[in-house]
Amino acid sequence: MATLQKIRNHGVILLIIVGLAMLAFILGDFLNSGSSFFNRSREYVGEIENHKVHFTEYEAAKDQLTEVYKIETGRNDQDEELTTQIRNQVWQMMQMDWVLREQCKQIGMDVTAEELSELCIGENPHQLIRQRRAFYDENGQFSRENLVRFLNSLNQDVETEEQAANLKQAKSYWMYWENATRLTRMQEKYVALLQNLIGANKIDAKYQFEADKTTVDAQYVVMPYTAIADSTIEVKSVDLKKQYNADKKLYQQTPNRSIEYIQFPIQPSEEDYAAAEQEMKAVEAELQTTEDVALVVNMNSDYSYNGLNYSETTIPEAYKEFAFGKGAKKDAFMPLTFTDGTYRMARIVACGYSLPDSVQLKLIATQEGQEDTELGWFQEAQLQKEISEPAFAGKPGTRFTVAQGMGEQTFEVMAVSKATPKAKVAIVERTVTPSSKTYSVLYNQAKQFIVNNATEESFRDAAQEAGMRLYPAYYMQKNQDKVGQLKQSRPIVRWAFEAEEGQISDVFECGDVFVVALLSEVSDGEYRSMQEVQDELRVKIIRDKKAKQMMSMLAAATTLEEAAQIAGTEVQTVEGIALGNSRLGQAGMEPAVVGAAFATEAGQLSAAVKGNAGVYVLVPGQKNVAEGEMDEAGMIQQMNARYAYSLPYQAISLIQDKAEIVDNRSNFQ
Repeated sequence: MATLQKIRNHGVILLIIVGLAMLAFILGDFLNSGSSFFNRSREYVGEIENHKVHFTEYEAAKDQLTEVYKIETGRNDQDEELTTQIRNQVWQMMQMDWVLREQCKQIGMDVTAEELSELCIGENPHQLIRQRRAFYDENGQFSRENLVRFLNSLNQDVETEEQAANLKQAKSYWMYWENATRLTRMQEKYVALLQNLIGANKIDAKYQFEADKTTVDAQYVVMPYTAIADSTIEVKSVDLKKQYNADKKLYQQTPNRSIEYIQFPIQPSEEDYAAAEQEMKAVEAELQTTEDVALVVNMNSDYSYNGLNYSETTIPEAYKEFAFGKGAKKDAFMPLTFTDGTYRMARIVACGYSLPDSVQLKLIATQEGQEDTELGWFQEAQLQKEISEPAFAGKPGTRFTVAQGMGEQTFEVMAVSKATPKAKVAIVERTVTPSSKTYSVLYNQAKQFIVNNATEESFRDAAQEAGMRLYPAYYMQKNQDKVGQLKQSRPIVRWAFEAEEGQISDVFECGDVFVVALLSEVSDGEYRSMQEVQDELRVKIIRDKKAKQMMSMLAAATTLEEAAQIAGTEVQTVEGIALGNSRLGQAGMEPAVVGAAFATEAGQLSAAVKGNAGVYVLVPGQKNVAEGEMDEAGMIQQMNARYAYSLPYQAISLIQDKAEIVDNRSNFQ
């Protein structure tokens, strides 16, 4: 359909917006409990609030989100990072759908069919609908007329298989956004209900008003924790155990694994470089004389030749001077060069002519009731060759027809840009890659390392002796998709959760490196062990013991000057300490010290206070109370506005954290 083509050509939506909702992907028709590919215990990728997520349901969601992304962005490529993002986003949105569905069911909340219709096709559609470029007018603004026209097109009759496929895709596209709107509206209603329950009251407003208008100036002395050397503080095992038990909840964890690994770079050998040089010299001689440059380029270059008309702004920088400099002429040849592992050469096929840089096209309607569609401006490289050639050769008003699948499409050239110098250049680029022989040698080196170093101790020792870096990867989760920045490294994660601690892996191929890993730690407990966190515990214990010593030392002071002498520092001044703010001037966030400033009588020396940066003593001045009457309604509105900023995320995050969720996706990845 023309509308979908328009989306592909102009799509700029971010995937994070696409992921606002996943209701359209919860397709019960895909459930197939009798699958022959999985045992019944392995049919489900997880369970969310008693809803078992079938493998086919999950795959259908991933596939459809991928298609929506392609339509919205106009991109068909999908790298590893995007695949991972889609997979994780599908799971997160499935969780949101089923968890929110359960919450709303308990309180009888829903989005009615009439409400959904108004949100999608009413006079003021929801922002999810208004943001779709499919419904924009020529000024880039949402057009309800275009929306209605698109919906009417979903009921049209089709005559060809291609039209049927496009119509199916268009219906799926609309179903996604319609149901995405429903789920988003459900979330908005749920959060709005919570906001009415959690809003500020008169007491909150009065407290905040008093806190904001009351300030105090103070002088203080701080004895920083660095004043006492860590080496003078003794930390006993009983201290560690006591601190661990007190902080244990902070160290809750999910099962994880830690590994160390070495890399064997998959790089060309000297033989590979020599062979590539010999081959490229032969290509150089052929490219200079051949009459079929396209054949030579396409058989020997990493990039194909398609007769593209380059301009000075579109040709690769390495060939700019060659193609558009003073000596540029037909059949001029750029000799073979070698830089950064790549061989390069080029020949000018044609030059000395001018063509527009871009054209503005319109798609002509072929059926009664349809309207022409303005597609916008395109550069040559953005169009298929069958479209670009007649488009750039035509003048404004020229029409041409192109076969598309089983049908035809007619375009009109609306406008062309100013003509600029062009050139056709046959470019041969070849990056030297490892041969199969080199690949085998490197693989065997990695295998031999495993054979010779089958224990944890010998693995580390051999790596150190060979000058190989041991890369750590800590706390890997079962469902994570890769290890660090290693490409295609999901198999390493899977191995780590199947192996035993201390085990050495087989060889993994991760992009341009071979990897051998050591499983250094297995953590399956509910909490991280005391041994794992003892360094963190030790830091806290040392600070607490220092604070106790410092508080005892400063207790002897009767004035700030005496405290400064004991601390070895100077008396400092801070103005405008506010009860409603935990910042102590340039000292940073010190809530305990701020509290002491208001709790201590004016002109009196406070008790020593344990702070974040050290131990403080201070002398506050008189409290300053700003004049003015409280605007109770305005204060409540202001506080509610702050709640509204964080509540939606906190509410949804909380109900997801409290939900019963089982994630078995690692069995299918």
